[in-house]
Amino acid sequence: MTIITSPLAEQDRRVTGAALQSTLVDLLDLSLLAKQAHWNVYGQRFRAIHQQLDEVVTTARDYADQVAERAAALGVSPDGRAATVAESSGLPSFDSGWIADGAVVEALVGVFSTLIERMRTRIEETGSSDAVTQDLFISLTAEMEKQSWMFQAENRG
Repeated sequence: MTIITSPLAEQDRRVTGAALQSTLVDLLDLSLLAKQAHWNVYGQRFRAIHQQLDEVVTTARDYADQVAERAAALGVSPDGRAATVAESSGLPSFDSGWIADGAVVEALVGVFSTLIERMRTRIEETGSSDAVTQDLFISLTAEMEKQSWMFQAENRG
């Protein structure tokens, strides 16, 4: 049932809604992965990486809210339930337990790489269905690329 009338044609709403939903799930998973790493990181760079991970969590949660609200504005009910995230995320997972600072950084770089690839596909998918969502995805992807660069700089050189 659709409560909110969409400004998009039905096919465009379906394409855009699917892209928004999969993005929402990935962002919620990113926030959980970064928080898991935040709690379990150790090493000489603990404090700096610990704080940097909280920045990732905040960014992911902020964008998740924007994505969910965009979906709702288009008449698509966003689903951010834990079970949906667990079943649907396309991001690589982290092992449980303590993780060395360098390993956290490399794991996050891998997560960002996957997310950026998925976002670039969604940018293409929404190019003809909804320019407003595409614009949101472009902004989100730019931020994820910035975060990726910052984490890569932690371990390179």
